[in-house]
Amino acid sequence: MNIETTNIIAELQNKFDAINQKTETHLEGLLWSKPITYWDYIQTDALLNLQTQRTTLPDEMVFIMYHQVNELLFKMILWEINQVCHCDKLETKFFADRLTRITRYFDMLTTSFDIMGDGMEVDQYMKFRNTLTPASGFQSAQYRLIEFASTDLINLIDYRFRTTIDRNTPYSHAFEHLYWQAAGKDYQTGEKSYLILEFERKYKEEFLRYMEEYNTINIWRKFKQLPESDQKDSDLVAAMRHYDRTVNITWVMGHLNAAKKYIDSGKGSGEATGGSDWKKYMHPKYQRRIFFPELWSEEELKNWGEDC
Repeated sequence: MNIETTNIIAELQNKFDAINQKTETHLEGLLWSKPITYWDYIQTDALLNLQTQRTTLPDEMVFIMYHQVNELLFKMILWEINQVCHCDKLETKFFADRLTRITRYFDMLTTSFDIMGDGMEVDQYMKFRNTLTPASGFQSAQYRLIEFASTDLINLIDYRFRTTIDRNTPYSHAFEHLYWQAAGKDYQTGEKSYLILEFERKYKEEFLRYMEEYNTINIWRKFKQLPESDQKDSDLVAAMRHYDRTVNITWVMGHLNAAKKYIDSGKGSGEATGGSDWKKYMHPKYQRRIFFPELWSEEELKNWGEDC
């Protein structure tokens, strides 16, 4: 037995001793285990059986798969955010590296809208979209979690109510004034739509937990924990600004422009499947979603989203 093998066995012995397990039992188990395959490791069969159409229209499959890819990328983003926000001894290089990963995923999402914008026939979309009502991309819970984990909660509050909410405000009250609440309410009566009622029924408790958990450890708060000199580093500030703009302007406008092609095609009612005032809800100049307002000038904040 060579030295390398001896060392590996010793490390295995230490590993299993630490959890009060017999090393020989685990080694014997390897005799009967099957070699791993790509399809078993990636769970290819399970993954490729998650696409279920509601119609016979071929382009509905494009729509389904595109949104599933989005959700997978959202999960990757949350995976990276979690590492940053729950790191007790955060170093600037680790923060910058993970921020680059997160932004890269959003860059990928931003440049992928051509898949929907140019990848489906308008006639087909305007037919199968009626079977989606009242579901909406508005109901992506992971996207909301990304927002909660990226910035201080006040920056996600409808700007009309920000002066009435502070750190002592109960999370349940703040929740009712999040910017996206307006898209799910009748602006005259304040009554919530079925779209948002179902969304809250499914995810509200998780959202409230997330709001509290990331209140002091979100990306902005972790950035402010870095050495002051690093907070002024031009490359890191540029990376933070790029993330902010990509998520809250570039990606949003890519989504909005793709939606306009179909919803404004003149072949339907012009309404979103969930019934929201989708143009005002999505356009950044109306909701002014800004994760890191301290990194932007007064002029940039004033004109947020106006250049789209």
